[in-house]
Amino acid sequence: MDPSTSDTALVEFRDVRFGYGARAILDGVSFSVPRGKVTALMGASGGGKTTVLRLIGGQARAQHGEVLIDGHDVGKMKAQALYAARRRMGMLFQFGALFTDMSVFDNVAFPLREHTRLPEPLVRDIVLMKLDAVGLRGARDLLPSEVSGGMARRVALARAIALDPDLVMYDEPFAGLDPISLGTAARLIRQLNDTLGLTSIVVSHDLEETFRIADHVVVLANGGVAAQGRPEEVRRSEDPLVHQFVNALPDGPVRFHYPGVSVEEDFGHVQGGGR
Repeated sequence: MDPSTSDTALVEFRDVRFGYGARAILDGVSFSVPRGKVTALMGASGGGKTTVLRLIGGQARAQHGEVLIDGHDVGKMKAQALYAARRRMGMLFQFGALFTDMSVFDNVAFPLREHTRLPEPLVRDIVLMKLDAVGLRGARDLLPSEVSGGMARRVALARAIALDPDLVMYDEPFAGLDPISLGTAARLIRQLNDTLGLTSIVVSHDLEETFRIADHVVVLANGGVAAQGRPEEVRRSEDPLVHQFVNALPDGPVRFHYPGVSVEEDFGHVQGGGR
């Protein structure tokens, strides 16, 4: 069965358009996020990847089309329904976004204390279980400033799964990590997705590591979907932009040089005394 069909999708975008003023970010975008899988959302900078996460979370509303979570349109949800939907989502922000004045323990406990009325002994047990899942139970009393960047990202991951969400979204989870920390983070995303029965969306520019853990890949470009499918299918895409992206080519549809007048014209002006 095609993993992107509606009956197996947790998230669906149907002909979604969104932009700022006259600038279109997404223009008729349609794709599905298979339930229980890791979906990689990729593309050149400015292609709308983070905008997709904002639309799923309801921080922005589609100007046309539907953003569906379990068949329900996020754009039509009232406040109470939207808050309920968000409680089913976990978010790992770029660089972790931990509360710097809270301990590791209190960072992970924050969503539990904010959104539930669980007794503190149960909160403690849940926090320790989540920290243990990311290998940091022993770091519970440290401050974010006392752990490494890779460890901070793992604390943020423990916080993202604290409420046992159905969907976890990762915004550049590998940015700024050394190779060991990057590999650890990637392995955790895959393991937690499978062990906890999650659905994961990973926004990343690290192609090799992301392709290694992804079941499904969506490549955004020029306001639309340039390619989608299994990682090996996307690698074989004949779309010029996708080919440039997956092979890290310096030139192609995404140009190395910013558009401007010709070199001859520019240097001719210099020789003539102009600017």
